[in-house]
Amino acid sequence: MITHTPSNLSVVRGRQRGAALLSAMVIVTLVATLAASMVWQQWRAVQVEAAERVRTQAGWVLSGALDWARLILREDQRSGGADHLGEPWAVPLAEARLSTFLAADATNTVGEEDTAPEAFLSGKVDDAASRYNLRNLLDGDGKVVPTELAVLRRLCEFAGLSPSLADGIADGWRRASLAVRATQLDDAEALTALGGPDGLTRAPLMPATADQLTWLGLDAGTVERLRPYVTVLPDATKVNVNTAPREVIAAVVDNLDLGRAARVVQARQRTPLRVTEELNNILGAGNWDFSRLAVTTDYFEVRGRLRYEDNVIEQRHLVQRSGGDVLVRHQSRFSGLDLTGAAPAR
Repeated sequence: MITHTPSNLSVVRGRQRGAALLSAMVIVTLVATLAASMVWQQWRAVQVEAAERVRTQAGWVLSGALDWARLILREDQRSGGADHLGEPWAVPLAEARLSTFLAADATNTVGEEDTAPEAFLSGKVDDAASRYNLRNLLDGDGKVVPTELAVLRRLCEFAGLSPSLADGIADGWRRASLAVRATQLDDAEALTALGGPDGLTRAPLMPATADQLTWLGLDAGTVERLRPYVTVLPDATKVNVNTAPREVIAAVVDNLDLGRAARVVQARQRTPLRVTEELNNILGAGNWDFSRLAVTTDYFEVRGRLRYEDNVIEQRHLVQRSGGDVLVRHQSRFSGLDLTGAAPAR
């Protein structure tokens, strides 16, 4: 039989109290951890819901901006004539608080300064035919057109890049086109031209936008240098002389230098060209070939930008005017933090 002296009893009781205290601390820690986890999950769910709400609302607003641009382009097509930078579609929508547009609706209740959302909308419509279309590089058989390759070489030179860069772009474009024909059309000749299945696996993807030219092996810096001068459109197109920069105009007209191309840009600012033959009055006598130029366009790039606090959502649409309507041919969206402040969409 074990007997406890008073000193032994105090030690046992002390140990029991210590174990009870330790158990209580463990339980409190577990409860605090579970509570913190539940609070974090609740906060996370609120954040996700808020982000989804902003994304949905931004989609509505930007879709409205697209509809506005389509309406302007449709009305411009009905009026006919040349497309130039003095028309309503070419005027950018400067960044404005969203409540400015909501206040125009008499039935809208969100119009007071203290309750209006801190959201800002801006937008712009660009003539996609103001740049050289890389679709022009290949003929109907998927072969590089030498005269179009010469145009791209001149354009690279005017952009401050090596003219040999054009050869790499054309070769990558050709192989990407062959890969599309070999896979989608089951074209045996295209597969043979690529060098068989091994060549097909090494072929680049066909870019759908200028941003995707990195697929052809170009670095991001080179793509950024080419961005103002080249585009990728669904069909071969001519360059609109009323909207193109001087570098593009000089590149697509044989034997035209940047100085004379600058004269064209200055002249069209005063009076837009109605037909390409009017260029003879600006350039003077010469054996000029204006076959790659036009004064109208069917393709436009519509950009809408919504800034909500420090978040930015930008949506881009490539649209085509066809048969009295404006069709969306391609769309993309960017979202992220606004690192530049309240800068309007470019």
